[in-house]
Amino acid sequence: MIEIQHLSKRFGRLQAVDDLSLTVLPGEVLGFLGPNGAGKSTTMKMVTGFLRPDKGSIVVQGHDMAKDPIAAKACIGYLPEGAPLYPDMTPQTLLRFAARARSIPAEKQAGAIDRAIGLLELEGVRHQRIETLSKGFKRRVGLAQAILHDPKVLILDEPTDGLDPNQKDQVRELIRSMSADKVIVLSTHILEEVEAVCTRAAIISEGQLRFNGKPSELRENSRYAGAVELRFEGQAPADSFLTLSNLPGVERVEALEESDYHQGWRLFPKAGTPILHAVSDHVRSHGWQVRDMHVDRGRLDDVFREITRSGMAPSPRPSQPQPAQALAQEEV
Repeated sequence: MIEIQHLSKRFGRLQAVDDLSLTVLPGEVLGFLGPNGAGKSTTMKMVTGFLRPDKGSIVVQGHDMAKDPIAAKACIGYLPEGAPLYPDMTPQTLLRFAARARSIPAEKQAGAIDRAIGLLELEGVRHQRIETLSKGFKRRVGLAQAILHDPKVLILDEPTDGLDPNQKDQVRELIRSMSADKVIVLSTHILEEVEAVCTRAAIISEGQLRFNGKPSELRENSRYAGAVELRFEGQAPADSFLTLSNLPGVERVEALEESDYHQGWRLFPKAGTPILHAVSDHVRSHGWQVRDMHVDRGRLDDVFREITRSGMAPSPRPSQPQPAQALAQEEV
């Protein structure tokens, strides 16, 4: 595991990391989130031994980073921010250099290099100078050196930065496939990536931990979670706003932005109250022509902004036990 206790780091007047404690267990993929300047990269540099903390302790796979840094670093594969590489090397020569630095036995180096190149699909540029590679290929070379020695801990700072959509999917699938027997921490600005890859999310702001939980819990804390969006064919019926506002379980109704001459409403539920069936029955009973109707799952960016701007995690929303039919059919 990775165990971080009361970690702090200051640069002059800037408190980059402030009394941060966090534990990551084997099999977990932790999405490490925060706005620019929140302290993400500083934390990752301390966890990997590139920076010395002012206070606190870091233990990696049972090795204290301050007392036994060589043993702790031997457990880690690290992709830093920007993937700094030697531009005059080729992927082949860089990985050979990394294999020697990692003390991989000489008879196993060629196999380790071939495996990393194959997983990141670098065969076509194996002997091409790194300075001539695209940003996406450079990122993949950086990731190849991180996994070269098959580490038990992977620390990845923006691993899909600069990759095209196909390459992003490939890297995300690689992370998922490696997660069974590893501890993986990845920093990202892409909230959807956290939901697609990560089993847990940690959000920091101003160097402090603001949220630590499942990505699904982030959505549940969104003010849009459980809201029903209803869009009509053409103009909204004259009485629709008033009658929908008076439905049991509806807290408030707001207008959706018009598009293609379609109008509609967004209905927010009272805490813990599913409203999809009530809205659906109401639409049918009035014979309204509806273009689409669906339940909003909640919005990650909405909760992220609330957490990082307010300086505190949102209050947990009461659970909303919707019927199985409502969960299975989000559109009617």
